[in-house]
Amino acid sequence: MSEQAPSVIPTSINLHQKSRILSLEFSDGSRFKLPCEYLRIFSPAQDVHSMELPITGKERVNIEQIEPLGQYAVKLVFDDGHDTGIYSWETLYKLGQNQEQNWQNYLQRLEQAGISRYSGTGVTPGPCKINLLYFNYLVHKIGKESEEIELPDTVTDVQSMLDWLRKRLYDRAYLLEEGSFRVTVNKQFAEAFTRIEHQDEVALVPNSPNPPVPTNAK
Repeated sequence: MSEQAPSVIPTSINLHQKSRILSLEFSDGSRFKLPCEYLRIFSPAQDVHSMELPITGKERVNIEQIEPLGQYAVKLVFDDGHDTGIYSWETLYKLGQNQEQNWQNYLQRLEQAGISRYSGTGVTPGPCKINLLYFNYLVHKIGKESEEIELPDTVTDVQSMLDWLRKRLYDRAYLLEEGSFRVTVNKQFAEAFTRIEHQDEVALVPNSPNPPVPTNAK
């Protein structure tokens, strides 16, 4: 008997290794960005499902390889050695649809077990410091070419970093007007979801030699 064709299939699968995110688009138009940590914790492998306690310490896990399995699934090979999870199209779709609820359930299980997401001993990551570079008119307006800054715990990616920087600049937030500049992370152009990590080099590169005009001056 032939296998029944899946109702939805991925039309695009892209791994963003810097951000440790697997980006998926499906034939019904659904789009999901699934962190490697999430995919590792919710691996469909039997050895994962049989564990009494939830998996921890996978916040930095990455996918090393994506191996196609026919027209119905992929095998994800993680850099911690886990390679027994077969992710069918249906599994990936459900992981995307139920991502928020799955993650909340996972955090609740950790709390009930009295363990940390980062390790079984309660150790959490240290402060995240980055080297921030300014270009073009930003150098004059901000008064420096670069600075080392420590980011708050709430800043994890480019978008949250920009939101925080705008609040930090206060009356000069208009300099970081949406669409007026590009962001690079370690000399690579970044997207809003690109992960920001300790000792990254982040640059703000204006698209024009002319700075944006403050709203009250227009």
